[in-house]
Amino acid sequence: MQKIDKEQYLINSLTSEHIGDDAAVIGDTLYSMDAFFEDVHFKREWMSLTQIARKAMLVNLSDAIAMNAKPQYALVTLSLPKDIRDFEIELLTEALEATARAYGCEIIGGDTIGGDKLHLSITIISKSDNPLLRTGLKEGDLLAYTGVLGESGANLQALMRGEEIAEDARFYEPVLRAAFVERARPYLRVGMDISDGLYCDTNKLLDINKYGKEDLLSIDNNIGLSGEEYEMLVGFDPENLEAVKKIAEETGTPLTIFAKAAKNSERYPCKSHHF
Repeated sequence: MQKIDKEQYLINSLTSEHIGDDAAVIGDTLYSMDAFFEDVHFKREWMSLTQIARKAMLVNLSDAIAMNAKPQYALVTLSLPKDIRDFEIELLTEALEATARAYGCEIIGGDTIGGDKLHLSITIISKSDNPLLRTGLKEGDLLAYTGVLGESGANLQALMRGEEIAEDARFYEPVLRAAFVERARPYLRVGMDISDGLYCDTNKLLDINKYGKEDLLSIDNNIGLSGEEYEMLVGFDPENLEAVKKIAEETGTPLTIFAKAAKNSERYPCKSHHF
């Protein structure tokens, strides 16, 4: 029996019917929130304040993008160390606003507290008339991921060894696939962003739909276990394969079909990134 991690245990303990996707869908409005905490998600010596703020906003926008929603507003809570200087606060706010603005999102409020470390928690309010959910997968549906996975995990290992990584490295700069998701939505049954790694997130998708998987491709563990990729994991009817591939090509989105949904209990090896 697979041991449930603490995050999933907490989620299972809540009773709202709106829990289970990248964002909660209420009417045509979607609500999502993610934290980006010092010494949990990053170390100050790894990133500039601009990079920290930009990534914090991107990983939050990712939840809306993954559900085919357009971000509208953001609420930002900051825990600021007492030694942070005014110009550093300006760097944070400028990067937060610029990144949000690039996706049509406006920061409308939040909260600020003093703390020992730099922590950011962001709520995104977005709109969609056709959200892409995690539920709806059917037997035989193809499972695919966008982009090239593995770089974020390799970047993290390099940083932990004290090495430098490129300014545009995936750990610093997640790529959000807004154009692909929006255009491919009519052909997709399910989808989610890959934040906990391809293996773990595929297992989540299979669990919620009560299916197993049949591998179509051998995946290296460096790819399957790499977290914080923020690429897309999608499922679709094989009849839509050519349409989805065409959209991927037209939007410059690498697409890899790696498995299909099956009536079994097969799962990938998964190590929780949360605890």
